[in-house]
Amino acid sequence: MTKPLSDDFRIRIISAVDAGMSCRAAADRFSVVPSTAINVVRRHRETGEISSKPQGGDRRSGRVEAQAQAAAIPGLIENQRDITLAEIVEAIFETTGERFGTTTIWRLLKRHGQTFKKTAHASE
Repeated sequence: MTKPLSDDFRIRIISAVDAGMSCRAAADRFSVVPSTAINVVRRHRETGEISSKPQGGDRRSGRVEAQAQAAAIPGLIENQRDITLAEIVEAIFETTGERFGTTTIWRLLKRHGQTFKKTAHASE
């Protein structure tokens, strides 16, 4: 993923468009793709924001908590200590009909400090 444009560069694009230049002409002048200039100006007009939005990160595991499934998962783990992520996903699907990925569940557990490391003595 490429780096976002600097705030200074974004301000210059917005200023050029505010001075009467079209987004495409401003994009040509500053050697960026027209869609970039259009998006920068649109974001500034709609929200007043100049900075770019945050990139990357977890955007999905919060959905589990929003639907109150986070409270049910510790109960599943207590009932079956060796439960797998796939089994947790299936249990949630059977209960609510909502489908979550195993990585989404893993991130939720990690955020709550409930990760388990498999070791050689764990199966004994």
